[in-house]
Amino acid sequence: MTANSQHYNLGEVPHAYAGRCFALLTQHGKEAVIAPLLEPALGCRVERVTGYDTDQLGTFTRDIPRLCTQLDAARRKARIGMELAGVKHGLASEGSFGPDPFAGMFSWNVEVLILVDAELGIEVFGIFQGPGRGGHALVGDGRALEDFAHKAGFPEHHLVLRPAHQDDTRIRKGIADWTTLAAAFAATQRESASGKVFVEHDLRAHAHPERMRNIRKAAEDLLRKIRTPCPACGCPGYAPTERIDGLLCADCGAPTRETRAEVWACVRCTYRETRERSDRLTADPGRCDYCNP
Repeated sequence: MTANSQHYNLGEVPHAYAGRCFALLTQHGKEAVIAPLLEPALGCRVERVTGYDTDQLGTFTRDIPRLCTQLDAARRKARIGMELAGVKHGLASEGSFGPDPFAGMFSWNVEVLILVDAELGIEVFGIFQGPGRGGHALVGDGRALEDFAHKAGFPEHHLVLRPAHQDDTRIRKGIADWTTLAAAFAATQRESASGKVFVEHDLRAHAHPERMRNIRKAAEDLLRKIRTPCPACGCPGYAPTERIDGLLCADCGAPTRETRAEVWACVRCTYRETRERSDRLTADPGRCDYCNP
């Protein structure tokens, strides 16, 4: 089977990657939630790759800014891992945190897991997004620090300390127990001219169990797409790429901003189709701009 085949004849898609090695470049233990899901489902082998400091592509502590998009960072990681391992299939995960897209009041985690297949010349993305712990505080005493730590889920969720403010370059990471936290706080407070210490979540995957769960959910999304072949060419990765608004209001029949249909597309050939929504035929009047202006 080559990238020039007219039809890939993948048959049962779970076996399309049987025996293939997927390089996974990570230094934060992400293979623990990705490999147990993909390996038995696809018959592949997920190989953890080292030899490159992925922090060079950006850090959550902002000492090294990420200069590309989240998708591009994942793509670069996968390509680097493939080159280091000498294989044609690569996996990479990239996460981000920001305000929630609804009210902008809560921390929101977006996880992307990419499969790069150099044989077929395709990329398939698995994505999950949802609430994620990501708070911070400026504290001046041990009690305030302890209150923040309890709310943050410490010690399961690790913490980061720095003197004075969020951009201070004197960073203490890897704080994962109460004794270390107390010692790090005392040392950091001595370095702070104001006596205040900036404390935040350590958002690296191995230090953030919630992120690990979300990375697994992104892997589940990736697996669903890999196991869905294009009806025209059989290439894996057939999935929705666009949503079409216009579901009719149940009361007045006017088009609403609710999703009416999805556009599915192949990641390699030009095949596309529009699939009308089947779970609901009409929209709630509360979502109608005419009935509920």
